[in-house]
Amino acid sequence: MEALALERKAEQNRELKKRIEELKKERNAIILAHYYQRDEVQEVADFRGDSFLLAQKAAQTDAEVIVFCGVHFMGESAKILAPNKTVIIPDERAGCPMADMVNVEGLKALKRQHPKAAVVTYINSSAEIKAETDICCTSANAVKVIQSVDAEEIIWVPDKNLGHYVSQYTDKKMIIWEGYCNTHDMLTVKDVIEMKAQHPNAQFVVHPECRPEVVELGDFVGSTTAIIKYCKESDCKEFIVGTEDGTGYQLRLDSPDKTFHFATKFLVCPNMKVNNLKKIVRCMETMQPQIYVPPQVAEKARLSLERMLQVK
Repeated sequence: MEALALERKAEQNRELKKRIEELKKERNAIILAHYYQRDEVQEVADFRGDSFLLAQKAAQTDAEVIVFCGVHFMGESAKILAPNKTVIIPDERAGCPMADMVNVEGLKALKRQHPKAAVVTYINSSAEIKAETDICCTSANAVKVIQSVDAEEIIWVPDKNLGHYVSQYTDKKMIIWEGYCNTHDMLTVKDVIEMKAQHPNAQFVVHPECRPEVVELGDFVGSTTAIIKYCKESDCKEFIVGTEDGTGYQLRLDSPDKTFHFATKFLVCPNMKVNNLKKIVRCMETMQPQIYVPPQVAEKARLSLERMLQVK
């Protein structure tokens, strides 16, 4: 019975993938998928990547429609950078708790308290927050962005863990908001120590959104893209992975001869996982839900994103 169910599921997925290819041609659409998406969603994507790469692809694409398989703030960033494109997402419930942890009123108050500070905002934030920001960053380029800013004080929002990590690479005063990623913050020192005991030959690769005491245990610390690249190029054959489990798809694709253990079974972002093939088909057939960003917000937010893209 189980084998039959799996075959039916596989056949259904084949039909959905075929329909997605038809719709891509009909709509002149491109599918962007974050590394934290389900495997089958990443399989149909034209581009897989982290927030930084996908923001670049959104700005560069000639497609008329962008299907963004990620969470809501990512779709907003795509719309801001490509205002003449139609941006749709498979499920509008795909939010980001960390992005919701910072609000415009609180950020404005902090700016009044520190009038000489520059605001650097992690891309995991709403369009409204980006509009109150001098420059955005991702985990891939956060250190470079901080170093590029001509200010001695930095207001950093919203991720305290990434902010702590970045603060170690600058002499600038960091005023750090108290937000965090629910998924990465679940990983504990105990989890890592237990996994290292079970897999003594494995290297621990970790995302800087994790707690500082967890990051300190890392053999390599970096963004999702940096982790994937490191594992691909490393001579090591076994890794303990300290980031969201969707990353496993690209890790296994790039390094089929290597073994990957996720540091805990809880490294799953439920918001990223709400998207699936059925929802991709539905959103491309109906062209809903569409991402809308008010023009006055988009104009200000675009400046902070474009400044980020200019940092080399």
